[in-house]
Amino acid sequence: MKIETIAIHAGNLTDQNSKAVIQPITLSTTFERGEDGGYPAGYMYTRADNPNRKSLENVLAELEGGEDACSFSSGNAAGGAVFQSLEPGSHIIAPDDMYHGLRTLLNQVFKGILDVDYVELADIEAVKQALRPQTKLIWIETPSNPLLKISDIKALVQLAQQRNIMVCCDNTFATPVLQRPLELGADLVMHSTTKYFGGHSDVLGGALITRKKDAAWEKIRSIQSLAGAVPSPFDCYLTVRGIKTLPYRMRGHVENAGKLAKFLQNHPKVEAVFYPGLASHPNHNIAAGQMSGFGGMLSFLVKGGAESARKVANSVQVFTQATSLGGVESLVEHRFSVEPPDTKTPQNLLRVSVGLENIEDLIEDLSQALEKV
Repeated sequence: MKIETIAIHAGNLTDQNSKAVIQPITLSTTFERGEDGGYPAGYMYTRADNPNRKSLENVLAELEGGEDACSFSSGNAAGGAVFQSLEPGSHIIAPDDMYHGLRTLLNQVFKGILDVDYVELADIEAVKQALRPQTKLIWIETPSNPLLKISDIKALVQLAQQRNIMVCCDNTFATPVLQRPLELGADLVMHSTTKYFGGHSDVLGGALITRKKDAAWEKIRSIQSLAGAVPSPFDCYLTVRGIKTLPYRMRGHVENAGKLAKFLQNHPKVEAVFYPGLASHPNHNIAAGQMSGFGGMLSFLVKGGAESARKVANSVQVFTQATSLGGVESLVEHRFSVEPPDTKTPQNLLRVSVGLENIEDLIEDLSQALEKV
């Protein structure tokens, strides 16, 4: 099936009792045992599994083309499960522009347990120099947050496979509609399903999808159940509902983001625009080779420094100044002010999640905000 059909049908089960077309929410935390002591319906306790979670994981695996998926209560919980699955003393190579939540997780919770080097992943030679005998994971985030850097997934996978190193790709910004890391050889794909999968800024979640069910994956599956950072049945229901429109929403996000990026690129009060769809992006060709669309996220630098950037964010009327991304509404945020002290994010950078409003309204809104600088 094509991705639009998968998105609508792979996460839904018709209720056999009522024949309800939309799968009901199963709130029960426990399930009846059979006379033999077993579990005839396949469910024992909702931390271990739940019908709504199984449906969500099924559609996630099919969308990414993987053999299995684990859903979590947040994107950080999903990433944390990968880190937990590594042996103490393992070395990780991660991007120098990495989502600050996961970077802080590594630096604080896993400090002294795992060793991490943050590397410019677009520089393959730099990655090679960072490799150690203890390197067990290369963590890719492409496009990256918030600088929209592009990593060559296939090249990094080839490097990793020569040394039996696991590769996990954070595909949150792209979604499987625009980028397929497993098809490029990655072992795992990670998502904050809070973002484009949910799509309406009303449900928190995360996910991991595996290319194959191996021992490493079974360890992650065990961590999901034992650590218990799982989404509620209602969260799973909302995410499945959001996924049904994902392919069509992504087309709108991409179209609007491309037009907005070109507008900003030509604006006299904008210093630089970071969007892989622009020919001026340093890795535009790599993005074009591994993505079918350039996404709905962009960042730009406002001339005049942090004060000017904040003024623009405070002057918008259609955009909402808020954290997060991937919803139907457009968001803008001064990222430096919410990231930790060691961030490399420029102080005059604004990150934009381009929504599905009319593009003329979005351009007019940013235009009037920039005029106040």
